[in-house]
Amino acid sequence: MTEAEKIAQLLVGKGYADDTGIEAALKLVTGEGIGLGDACKRLLLVSDAQYLEALSELYGLDVATLDGTRIDDEFMGVIPHELLRRNMIVQVVRGDQRFLVTSKPSDLFTTDMIERLLEQGGVEVGSLTVASSRDIESFLNRNASDTGLLKDAADVFNVLELGEVSELARVDETLSIDSISEGASPVVKLVDSILYDAVSKRASDIHLETTSKGLVAKYRIDGVLYQVMDTIDKRYQASIISRIKVMSELDISERRIPQDGRFKVRFKDKAIDFRVSIMPGINGEDAVIRILDKEYISAEFKELRLESLGFSEKNIVHLRRMIKEPYGMVLVTGPTGSGKTTTLYAALSEIHTGRDKIITIEDPVEYELQGVVQIQVNEKKNLTFATGLRSILRHDPDKIMVGEIRDAETAQIAIQAALTGHLVFTTVHANSVFDVIGRFAHMDIDPYNFVSSLNCVIAQRLIRLICNKCREVVEADPQLLLESRLHYSEYKDVKFYLGTGCEHCHGTGYRGRKAVVEILDLNDEIRDMIASRQSITLLRKKAVGNGMISVRQSALESLKLGETTLEEINRVTFVE
Repeated sequence: MTEAEKIAQLLVGKGYADDTGIEAALKLVTGEGIGLGDACKRLLLVSDAQYLEALSELYGLDVATLDGTRIDDEFMGVIPHELLRRNMIVQVVRGDQRFLVTSKPSDLFTTDMIERLLEQGGVEVGSLTVASSRDIESFLNRNASDTGLLKDAADVFNVLELGEVSELARVDETLSIDSISEGASPVVKLVDSILYDAVSKRASDIHLETTSKGLVAKYRIDGVLYQVMDTIDKRYQASIISRIKVMSELDISERRIPQDGRFKVRFKDKAIDFRVSIMPGINGEDAVIRILDKEYISAEFKELRLESLGFSEKNIVHLRRMIKEPYGMVLVTGPTGSGKTTTLYAALSEIHTGRDKIITIEDPVEYELQGVVQIQVNEKKNLTFATGLRSILRHDPDKIMVGEIRDAETAQIAIQAALTGHLVFTTVHANSVFDVIGRFAHMDIDPYNFVSSLNCVIAQRLIRLICNKCREVVEADPQLLLESRLHYSEYKDVKFYLGTGCEHCHGTGYRGRKAVVEILDLNDEIRDMIASRQSITLLRKKAVGNGMISVRQSALESLKLGETTLEEINRVTFVE
């Protein structure tokens, strides 16, 4: 009796499948040469857990739980990374115990080979356990940097001659572990490994920085840069940057001026856009690659609401009232990367019922919203925010979103649109709700028209949240509280938390972000003060007296709830 027949018998005996279904699965095994697990999955006969239970009983092995485990560093020093992916086997550590986890306990050749390599390297083998190939692959993806994916690709450069890295292969349309492993050129393999690893770790940007010592690779994860690999020898940095230029269809011979481009690859059956910026520096060319996972974001935006951004209940009630007004301007401000556009998308998602015409003009259109007309700025064709906005107003819109107000002309048109019965959502770069007033005054905008059009001004920042998997209670640091101008007596009973770092958050201690905001409500008194050009100090005092909560105070509320750390709050907000 074959292994498949024995497992099939167990599945029927446990009542997980009937004879008819199992016979159909065994025919697939025989006819197509696939495993019984894959056949059962295709026919939707049993769950992974049920199949694993039968497999573990057949071989007398425990089922491994990979949550709460980490990759074994000694194991990775002995076993090649590609061997793990090909055979779905890995060694994990929980506490002081080691477990060798496989999805194919019948593959005795691979298991024996792994055990021999471990013994030769002086590494303890540990107990043999089983897990599904899906769970092992997910574990390897979460620990991609620790499993040596980047290291294997980068180590090649230690033994290369310059001539070998000058060859640039064609752009591969699909990004996967198999395509990386089969890459003929070391440069192609390294660049593809960086892209794969960055997407797996939820990075928003990849920074390739040329220094006097060589090329440094960093990822921006939750707004913070992390170096992810050792410095690559300076001799190879031009070839690596050239590879990125080839993928982006840029001029590889031009190294004296900035260049912008883009490319798209498939990753796990979805298309991901990469926007590329090449900038010449004193040590060579730097590259920054923005990662845009449109399919993931589009699915996320279908249910995007203000609650999902982390706004407090009080702010949500306030904002919902403002975004449902029939006309006027909702203005969001903050530095680059503070989530302004996401807030506007959330607002549009909440009011989008299909009964109103909604048109946006953006630079660039990063995410697609169903049922919304979205226009991309194209300055080469003279489609600017100002010219596009004029055309939009002739297109009978009800709601308009202007990606950013950059100049007086755009500001004037947006204000006129708000005054003539349209609801306008827009952003401007400023540090606080009061700095916005100075920005518009600098553009020579009439203050009376400006305040007449405004419904509210929102200033926001993004703070990182402590990882739920590795958070621990820590003692409050009196010195840090003093430097943050906070009274120890007020915070002595507050529970402070810290993320120690785990595979779930890739060792950072943080996972995910939320928005913290301040909202300036334009009542008649505030409007009169702005129109009469009163000082920012008086405006701030009046707004606080009316109950306005600053960005820092909003962030400190998150600290009291145990969502973030004081160090993170000090990183993104001014100490008051």
